[in-house]
Amino acid sequence: MALDRLLTFVLARADTGARLLVILCAAAMVAVVSAQVVMRYVFNGSLDWADEVSRIAFVWTIFLAIPLGIRDGTHVGITLLVERLPAGVQRLVARATSALGAALMGVVFWTTIGVALATWSERLGALNITSSVFFFPVILGALHSALHLVHLALVPMEPRA
Repeated sequence: MALDRLLTFVLARADTGARLLVILCAAAMVAVVSAQVVMRYVFNGSLDWADEVSRIAFVWTIFLAIPLGIRDGTHVGITLLVERLPAGVQRLVARATSALGAALMGVVFWTTIGVALATWSERLGALNITSSVFFFPVILGALHSALHLVHLALVPMEPRA
C-alpha cells in the first residue's frame, strides 16, 4: 500500500531526528546539571540560566521520546482482557485503539499550538526567550505520535506471546 510505504519512509526519518534530539537534549541536561552542582559546591556560585536550560532539555527529551516508545510498543499497557481474545480480535482492538490514540494526539497537537501562540509573548527570566519553547516538543511529539498511531492503525503490530 502506497500510504504505508510513505508513512514508513517519513517515520524512519522522523525517528532518526527524534532519537538524535533526545540524545542531545539528555546530554545537555546532564552537562548543565553537573556544571551547576560543581559551581555550587566547588566554587560557591551558580549559573543563573542552568535551571531553565535543564528544564527545557528535560521537557524536550521526554516529549520527543514518546513516539519512539509508541513505535517500539514499550509504553505500559493493560492487556489482561485483550490477551484472552483471538488473534484477529486482538488486531482489531489494536487498530481501533491506535486510531483513537491518533485522534487524541491530533487534539493535543492542535490545542498545544493554540497554547503556544497564546503564551508567545511571555519570556523566560534568565534566557529571555519565549516560554512557548516548552510547548514546541509537545507539538512535535504529538504530531510524531499521531503518525505512528496512524501507521499502527493501518498495520498493527503482531500480538506478543
